[in-house]
Amino acid sequence: MGNSESVSFQKRLSRFRPEERPVIDGVLDKLLGGEVGAGKGAEVLTLKMLKASSFTEDLLSTVMQIVKHKKLLEGWSLERTRDSAEGVKLLATQMTSELKVAGVQLPVNELLEADCDQRSIEDWLFRVSSLSVFLGLVLSEGLGVHLSQGPVRRLLPQCRNVRWSEFQSILDLPCLMYLNSQLPSAMQDQWRFLFSTRLHGESFSQLCGQVVRKGPTVLVLRDNRGHVFGGFASQSWEIKPKFQGNNQCFLFSLCPSLSVYTDTGYNDHYMYLNQGQQTMPNGLGMGGQHYYFGLWLDSDFGKGHSRAKPCCSTYSSPQLSAEEEFILDCLEVWAVGEPPEELPVNAIVFLQSKTKRSVLDSDVEIQAMMEMTGKSRHSEGLREPLEEEED
Repeated sequence: MGNSESVSFQKRLSRFRPEERPVIDGVLDKLLGGEVGAGKGAEVLTLKMLKASSFTEDLLSTVMQIVKHKKLLEGWSLERTRDSAEGVKLLATQMTSELKVAGVQLPVNELLEADCDQRSIEDWLFRVSSLSVFLGLVLSEGLGVHLSQGPVRRLLPQCRNVRWSEFQSILDLPCLMYLNSQLPSAMQDQWRFLFSTRLHGESFSQLCGQVVRKGPTVLVLRDNRGHVFGGFASQSWEIKPKFQGNNQCFLFSLCPSLSVYTDTGYNDHYMYLNQGQQTMPNGLGMGGQHYYFGLWLDSDFGKGHSRAKPCCSTYSSPQLSAEEEFILDCLEVWAVGEPPEELPVNAIVFLQSKTKRSVLDSDVEIQAMMEMTGKSRHSEGLREPLEEEED
């Protein structure tokens, strides 16, 4: 085949069983084939030629067909999530952008015109872990080839606590696969539905009541211009006038492009959630600083901002929304990983006494119920933030 002269390729190919090798070799032949042909005359091609072969999109489309027909959806619904065709294109673009030319990762606009030799394509094929996973699924589930490394890992997390007859998600499955793969490995097995503005209404108290003390979460927002973005909170949300979380948190964009933005080490402003205070910002934020968050959802529900000039100091993310000040179209929140143990009632009472807060300050679920019944909290906004006790 056209790849037989590449020593590095043959070394990598040796990791596969003999019956698997012709299939893998054929994959690279397809990448080097198409408009320029295979063999010695096809050692250099531009990424536009690679894209013209539609290899990555074809691979992802095949994966989605296998997931559907082999019943590998793990409780997710193709019909009640965003169109997978759009997600396939976004993920294909993201995966293709991982290709390095002469060992250098170029901006996408430069990468499209760059010359890629066979070694660059081999490196991309074996270095990008998602490519190996998707190819493994096609080999094992699509072609019935027994893989020497054992079963291919699950592409989708288990989906729990959703009634799909009542809910339409703003996630699509290809982007979900990508996003889940960016989480810490201990949190990739299951996603539990917690909140959606479509089901729970546009209420900050309702949001807090559904997400506080629920473990790590993924927030997904769509603004009224169609941009989809959000953040991963690595710890349970708590209502307090100080930053929380750790360096496992990140921000992300799902549309119009697919990217993840991780900790820069510049500061520890990972997560922020506050409500009902006069001198501190009230809302949910991630990254940046007070009044200049990488992602901010105001307690005056429906408004938010994503400020990044030139980028968010905590996550190095650009502006995620279409406009710096955005109008929220939809929000959904998912808990990831194993659910945390619930605190016993006496422990909650003890924490309330230690912080000297009202019972309503601590129990956001009661706040949400009061809001639904039309009752107001007369002290809200009149109290100053309380000092946190030192550990």
